[in-house]
Amino acid sequence: MAIASDRSADRDRILIINRVFDAPRRVVWKAWAEPEQLVRWIGPAGFTAKILEFDPRPGGVFRFYMRGPDGTDHWQKGVFREIVEYERIVRTFVWTDADGSPTLPETLLTVEFEDLGATTRLTLRQEVFESVTARDLHRGGWSSALDKLAEHLAAA
Repeated sequence: MAIASDRSADRDRILIINRVFDAPRRVVWKAWAEPEQLVRWIGPAGFTAKILEFDPRPGGVFRFYMRGPDGTDHWQKGVFREIVEYERIVRTFVWTDADGSPTLPETLLTVEFEDLGATTRLTLRQEVFESVTARDLHRGGWSSALDKLAEHLAAA
């Protein structure tokens, strides 16, 4: 299954979010690359997370679940494809059941960190969703999670 495509038909199903954080690139990177930090902010507002596996190297696995305010668990896993320290993280992203079996199509998540001196521009790209609706649901989730990341960075 191809998970990335530049075909024009897929453009509407690609999510791109740009955000500038009031923290140096190294600090923002570590919030994504260190599981003890990631668990503090990953997921939308009101969600908590538990990381089960985290091996940030090409071929390494990432697996966690988020618990929603209603007590429902949302499982996810992925495989790291590329890690360029302080610059880029590329990994697959798939929702699963508690046993790790995929429940939705896999996407590719790319997070880039641009050094702006005292601040950092983060570009998040996730592709290709099965529908525009799925893309928009993820936009809401990621936007909320990135708000939590900003709060986490401000408290550090």
